[in-house]
Amino acid sequence: MAEAGSGFLEQLKSCIVWSWTYLWTVWFFLVLFLVYILRVPLRINDNLSTVSMFLNTLTPKFYVALTGTSSLISGLILIFEWWYFRKYGTSFIEQVSVSHLRPLLGGVDNNSSNNSNSSNGDSDSNRQSVSECKVWRNPLNLFRGAEYNRYTWVTGREPLTYYDMNLSAQDHQTFFTCDSDHLRPADAIMQKAWRERNPQARISAAHEALEINECATAYILLAEEEATTIAEAEKLFKQALKAGDGCYRRSQQLQHHGSQYEAQHRRDTNVLVYIKRRLAMCARRLGRTREAVKMMRDLMKEFPLLSMFNIHENLLEALLELQAYADVQAVLAKYDDISLPKSATICYTAALLKARAVSDKFSPEAASRRGLSTAEMNAVEAIHRAVEFNPHVPKYLLEMKSLILPPEHILKRGDSEAIAYAFFHLAHWKRVEGALNLLHSFRMIPYPLEKGHLFYPYPICTETADRELLPSFHEVSVYPKKELPFFILFTAGLCSFTAMLALLTHQFPELMGVFAKAFLSTLFAPLNFVMEKVESILPSSLWHQLTRI
Repeated sequence: MAEAGSGFLEQLKSCIVWSWTYLWTVWFFLVLFLVYILRVPLRINDNLSTVSMFLNTLTPKFYVALTGTSSLISGLILIFEWWYFRKYGTSFIEQVSVSHLRPLLGGVDNNSSNNSNSSNGDSDSNRQSVSECKVWRNPLNLFRGAEYNRYTWVTGREPLTYYDMNLSAQDHQTFFTCDSDHLRPADAIMQKAWRERNPQARISAAHEALEINECATAYILLAEEEATTIAEAEKLFKQALKAGDGCYRRSQQLQHHGSQYEAQHRRDTNVLVYIKRRLAMCARRLGRTREAVKMMRDLMKEFPLLSMFNIHENLLEALLELQAYADVQAVLAKYDDISLPKSATICYTAALLKARAVSDKFSPEAASRRGLSTAEMNAVEAIHRAVEFNPHVPKYLLEMKSLILPPEHILKRGDSEAIAYAFFHLAHWKRVEGALNLLHSFRMIPYPLEKGHLFYPYPICTETADRELLPSFHEVSVYPKKELPFFILFTAGLCSFTAMLALLTHQFPELMGVFAKAFLSTLFAPLNFVMEKVESILPSSLWHQLTRI
């Protein structure tokens, strides 16, 4: 609450600073205009009478031109402000006033004191932002050769960004290489291949490594990047499994002989787990869902500690395809734990199961009359929890926003995770009758939840990371929604007001002329009063010399 109040006060201060600056600028140019028109050394009474005579001789065309020009200038300012806000997410006028004008009024000391008082809180929030904005490997990532490249061939668009592919290259070097690779020629070639940026060079290096011996990582690279169909990728992964299983068994026997052998065994374990997981995903793609479920469960039993691959999310998706909701609930009971990191798959799958129990009979009108039952309350709370964790998902599940191919890496609670989830789970939500209608009732929930109720406050760094992960042709979903700055609304109102004045002056020149003269005489009344007082106090000779200057 204190942070919201301080933010409002800062915005109010900048608005006041800019408003005063604007008014004084207009007043200054108006005075210069009048001095230029009436540049004769007369007494102050003569000057005022001349001003009144000048205003009385103005025609309605002058007022039309004046208000029309003001409307045009305000419109140009509005267009520039809107463009600057769309590109940089802030108001240009507010940024200038805060950066340059507020320090002149003593705002720096206040900020520095506030910064010094909240240094500990800022450091904690920064550490939280770093952890919240960590990029994760997408457990449901597609095959680069059989799926991503085919999309490029058909549409001519690149579905993966350079940043995303660079992260994948780093993952491959971490999982598939070790310090002792230089001792084996084939592994040494593959160590260089994973660092190669050119896809054709990587594929050529993999073929070169296979000419030396059966190299599991070479088969992995060919299955991921050279295979043009899932069936071809599955054949290559089976060959990789045969080679990788032999390496794993040999390194398992030697892992206690030294740190070098231990590192090699760790690398062989990663390779074997990766191959089996991708084989299960191939089976799922080819329609052999039950076989895929069995492979995933066997893999999780064999390597229970390798949670970094998030194989349970692959298992949840396959079980939903089989409509084995009891098995899905059993998996959620194990992995939807407070001590484990959450994901959109966990939260929204739990919400789907709760919604499935009531969605076919749920009616907002009936619920408003009789109140919510226990099952309906549980479903509402589950959807509330899921939407708070990732507010971008409903747009894709409700098909309010078009889907694209998911990236190879995702940002939890970000738009990239929402795309990856909805790409595979939209069909499961459609299969449950009434689930999307129930979700539609809560599509406006995310807006007030950025402060956090069930999770940490929504991180502010997701937009920047998602823009790096998602292709340029995709419009990144931003949350919380950026409200229009005050100065865009101010210039829009000023432009509309002056345009209306120009139209009214053109249609009713005599009536608007009367109103304009009355307004100007009222505006100059304080100036007349001050000038009369000054003339009565100062000697006439001194005032005459000042007017001559």
